[in-house]
Amino acid sequence: MRHELTVDGRTLSYLDFGGPGRPLLALHGGMSEALAFTGLAESLGADWRVIAPDQRGHGDSDRAPHYRREGYVADAVALLDHLGLDAPVPVLGYSLGGLNAIHLAAAHPSRISALIDVDCGVEVNPGGNEWMAFLHTMRYTAPTREELLDAAGPVGARFVEQALRPLPDGAGRRLPFHPQDMLDSVESCRGDHWDAWLGSDCPALLVHGTHSRSLPQGQADAMVARRPGTSYAPLDGDHFVPFTDPQGFHKAVGTFLATL
Repeated sequence: MRHELTVDGRTLSYLDFGGPGRPLLALHGGMSEALAFTGLAESLGADWRVIAPDQRGHGDSDRAPHYRREGYVADAVALLDHLGLDAPVPVLGYSLGGLNAIHLAAAHPSRISALIDVDCGVEVNPGGNEWMAFLHTMRYTAPTREELLDAAGPVGARFVEQALRPLPDGAGRRLPFHPQDMLDSVESCRGDHWDAWLGSDCPALLVHGTHSRSLPQGQADAMVARRPGTSYAPLDGDHFVPFTDPQGFHKAVGTFLATL
């Protein structure tokens, strides 16, 4: 069920998939939204109650003044407070959400009981993401769906074709994110995040697409070796392996959660 709260005057929308199980906070990747975890919530069944926000600037959540780590982390903490989840909960994050989850666990260890990082590295160089060039030509709004998808091109369209939103006045459609916000968000990920990765000591799982260009094998191996209590789940796929191999992804996550 979809709900919302207000954070610093902004609407933060979130999905609570419900159920009697223990809560699991799930943070989606860039240019995505909470609905990306529908399959995971179904796979985990009654054991876990998946709660997933549309992170700032994504989906039904409002745009934000900035897209730095502290903003994303503050939103996640505000959601936990809003839900009254004082006891620590596991957090799962994919890609952008993985980086946010890493920093959340490091900055607020009393709120996080376990960390699941899905194909997010700790040495981030956005310059290596040439495939994201489509963001420079995308249009945020257009009178028709076709115009938005044409401007997105074949690569960009795959991110938005099922997620376009109607404009409030009914005069057209908009993307589920503003292209400039996504460029800013990607750039804000740049840098070395080893301190944050090593800054928490809760049980952790690294789910890795072994052909991922975002997380090279050597870096994944180092992340597991250097952080005590970190398990490793390699999947045969690229950075998008949660969607290309959902069965493998769901199994890896479920197996880890069952150990907590």
